[in-house]
Amino acid sequence: MVDGKIYQFNYFLTEKNKKQIILLLHGFMGSSDDFIEVIPQLSKKFCCLTVDLPGHGKTRVFGSEEYYNMPNTAIALIGLLDDLKIEKCYLFGYSMGGRLALYLAINFPTRFEKIILESASAGLKSKVERSLRYESDLKLVDKLENSNYEEFLSNWYSQALFKSLKEHNNFDKVRKRRLENNPLELAKSLRNLGIGNQPSLWGKLLNHQIPTLLMVGEYDHKFQAINTEMAELCQVAKVKIIPESGHNIHWENPREWVESIINFWKK
Repeated sequence: MVDGKIYQFNYFLTEKNKKQIILLLHGFMGSSDDFIEVIPQLSKKFCCLTVDLPGHGKTRVFGSEEYYNMPNTAIALIGLLDDLKIEKCYLFGYSMGGRLALYLAINFPTRFEKIILESASAGLKSKVERSLRYESDLKLVDKLENSNYEEFLSNWYSQALFKSLKEHNNFDKVRKRRLENNPLELAKSLRNLGIGNQPSLWGKLLNHQIPTLLMVGEYDHKFQAINTEMAELCQVAKVKIIPESGHNIHWENPREWVESIINFWKK
């Protein structure tokens, strides 16, 4: 546990050695297990640290719901790095984990060498946008708390954003892993760490100095536009479009995903 015994993080760390350490943050409804298939290749160059974020997997939070939000989760992750005696590392985040990764990099810039964001954003720009999205998120929270979780999953992956993932031969595996989560815990995460409740990071991009790779899928036109705009504001950020993939690149095209991270590390 870290941060006053509030967080009991479930994490996995490959053998510590002289390799560069990379912290991998999953997306909503994911867990540290999302990276099981890619770690064997990635660990040839990196020491990999994967963590179940609050509300996901086997991580437990002993406190009020405020400890699921972005600022408190970020502080807790820094505490975990301190406990593991990791002074500086690479940082990767996918979707929700990407938003959290960007927040970490902006607020704790001395702790991260480079960052890689997959299908992520800097949040929503205006209070009106955040308010509307928060209302939408609360409707999803209600479904997580009061309806059938398998039905929720089916509806979630019927979104156009996940069309290519749903058609991928890995999708059954993705779905089975999502079912291992507790929907009541996911509801706490969505209510507090959802994009409708996080601070906007757009105004911070101009001063962001950590080299940043923005990975987006070939079929994910929505996030291509978002990440292009982010790169225009941030001189140290570069967009890389990954072929044959949509929103979830590390599941849909793991080979290109690993190669892109290793090549970014080499530069």
